[in-house]
Amino acid sequence: MKNKKLFQKIVFIALILVILLSLVAPAIFAQAPAAPNQEKLLNGLKILMWPDKTSDKVSIRIRVHAGSAFDPQGKEGVMQLLADSIFPNQAAKDFFAEDLGGSLTIVADYDMIEVDASAKSENFLSMLETLASAVSNLNIDKEQTNRLRDELLAKIAKLESEPGYVADRAAARRLLGTFPYGRAEDGNAASLAAVDFADLVDAKKRFLTADNATVAIWGNFDRNLAIRAARRYFGGWLKSDRKVPPTFREPDGPENSMQFLASPKPDSAAIRMMTRGSARADADLAASMVFTRILEARLKGRVPSEFADKLFVRNDARTLRGVITVGFEAGSGDVGPANGKIDAMQLVSKAINDPVTEGEFQAAKNDFKAAWAKRDVPSIWLDADTFRITSIDSYAKAAEKVTVGDVAAFAAKLGKQPFATVVVSGSQPK
Repeated sequence: MKNKKLFQKIVFIALILVILLSLVAPAIFAQAPAAPNQEKLLNGLKILMWPDKTSDKVSIRIRVHAGSAFDPQGKEGVMQLLADSIFPNQAAKDFFAEDLGGSLTIVADYDMIEVDASAKSENFLSMLETLASAVSNLNIDKEQTNRLRDELLAKIAKLESEPGYVADRAAARRLLGTFPYGRAEDGNAASLAAVDFADLVDAKKRFLTADNATVAIWGNFDRNLAIRAARRYFGGWLKSDRKVPPTFREPDGPENSMQFLASPKPDSAAIRMMTRGSARADADLAASMVFTRILEARLKGRVPSEFADKLFVRNDARTLRGVITVGFEAGSGDVGPANGKIDAMQLVSKAINDPVTEGEFQAAKNDFKAAWAKRDVPSIWLDADTFRITSIDSYAKAAEKVTVGDVAAFAAKLGKQPFATVVVSGSQPK
């Protein structure tokens, strides 16, 4: 009888533990990024795979771990043109949408070129073959290069008609000089005029290579079939024959004074204050992301109400230390040395140096956690290769671990840094 009662107690306790574990486990493991099946081809190409038989589609993301930071000085825009050359016309996007039942996008920034595609599961092999052919056998010629350059110049001309873009570029130059992040990702009219199709061929040989890329595959596909197909379609992709320098010399500090430029729209003005931020792999990445949210909330609450929705704080963390930008948009009569309504330098300085409260911290941390949780698992693993992140788990859980002390320490560091400040306005100082 005693043994029976003891057995019943053990069963009851076990059931309670199972119920508690079922409730607690999701919260514990929600942030852990699922490890992929990994393969590495002989040419150095890394393949990451997450098979999911419940999905009706399959997605492929090809991440090339080099972007416009590697543009030759004076020829900015080369890497953007290289990205545009991978699928150089609308027909490719139509093919993915209409024939494969999916989508195709290509993005490029300072750190990467990324091809993101999807298709119905039954079209997996067609999609894989199409993507592999495009990146491994990229065709570059003069006529196509000229056409893509004209399209990029038209895009830049439109951007340069906006005061905000002019202010962004001027502040970046003032802060970073010729450091890669200080130069325009898309280039400008002068730099693109110096670019020849031979520059794209050289960039292709140096950067668009198998050992400088990672392929992520997820959705409804067969793993063994994917491995065989990857070896077949990507196996001929060449490795780089030249070593690419991984770092650049850090820029000198900017002049801590305000620069005034004429606005392309006389009735519109823009202010940009820019300083150095964090790298993606830095220990204070999460603290920087939380504090810039606090800073934006403070500034929106302190500027005149008509400007609050035109104010932003942008935190661009990159492979190397990125930049933090405070931006205002206003009318020409609202900014300037004489009759302006916004004293940007004083306003931002006070907002940075005020103590961080627990309420501000919790609100900003929750906002950051929500944004951080939206990233998909393949992006986390691709980031590890692009940004040289040593602990994927810590990177994925960065939002969970940040403390108010971490944020206060980052704010104190930020308060000691010089800012590059630019005002683009129709009313200029005398």
